Amino acid sequence: MKYNYIVIEGNIGAGKTSLVKMISKQYNARMILEQFADNPFLPKFYNDQERYSFPLELSFLADRYRQLKTKLGDQDLFTSFTISDYYFMKSLIFAKSTLADDEFRLYRQIFNIIYQSLPKPGLYVYLHLDVEELLYNINCRGRDYEKSITAEYLRKIQNGYFEFFKQETNMKILVIDTCNVDFVNNNVDYENLISTIFDKKYQKGINRVVL
Repeated sequence: MKYNYIVIEGNIGAGKTSLVKMISKQYNARMILEQFADNPFLPKFYNDQERYSFPLELSFLADRYRQLKTKLGDQDLFTSFTISDYYFMKSLIFAKSTLADDEFRLYRQIFNIIYQSLPKPGLYVYLHLDVEELLYNINCRGRDYEKSITAEYLRKIQNGYFEFFKQETNMKILVIDTCNVDFVNNNVDYENLISTIFDKKYQKGINRVVL
């Protein structure tokens, strides 16, 4: 395996966690999964974003840093590599989409202090889906606290990722358009996706693939 640490990301409902679990099972990779379901502020945030956005983003920041610092700092001799369904930069992307300007300036100061202490992945994979498909997937999984997610909110998150890609020039970023595939239920689609991630070489900066 040419990568010791891989990140699979995407907007809400893109299938990143499903793909991480499938890859981990196939390759005996160590998983790092975001523990968002236990966050007490998340249901409150979706009902009242203005009131709960700052405590939500701070709590996610602390939880993500603690988890990544612990997991990536430990060596595991019985797995081939580490794969995660989120990257720490996600904290800044979501915070910019939800916080007021003064809150975001404070948040960014805190973020910048701790960001440099975390390792970067050998490959960063972003699964791109159209907003309409994201909403369909979100509706299908039926999480009560996600029912209020809007297309406008998803577009803001999507644009935040795109801005991050433009600025991050020292990391291999692979953007895969998965609008026409179903890698969860179609094994051929899954194998094509796996080949795209593992069998090809990519340069630092943005690499785009349409499946």
